[in-house]
Amino acid sequence: QVQLVESGGGLVQAGGSLRLSCSVSGRAHSTYWFRQAPGKEREFVAAIRWTSTTTSYSDSVKDRFTISRDNAKNTMYLQMSSLKPEDTAVYYCAATRFGVLPPNEAAMDFWGKGTLVTVSS
Repeated sequence: QVQLVESGGGLVQAGGSLRLSCSVSGRAHSTYWFRQAPGKEREFVAAIRWTSTTTSYSDSVKDRFTISRDNAKNTMYLQMSSLKPEDTAVYYCAATRFGVLPPNEAAMDFWGKGTLVTVSS
């Protein structure tokens, strides 16, 4: 079993930065960040393996966001920079028992409850 708890959301102005954290209890092959804006479908943001340094990003965030992990602290992070109003969403961390390619919502085995990020214009 894996339990995930997000934190670090809040209000930030466009162009600003914010770091999200996801506390991971249990073991997972890979962990992920997804986000869901009001009235829209949940979309993939970034992923990282816990057995290597392999990462992946959606095209919309690849030059602005950085995913990382700290195994000793059992925590995954999402460092967000150059934030845009369109980044406003509830951000969720997720995990899989095994690696999946490409990442998609249906393949996730575990979900956190989300943390809200609001980017003002």
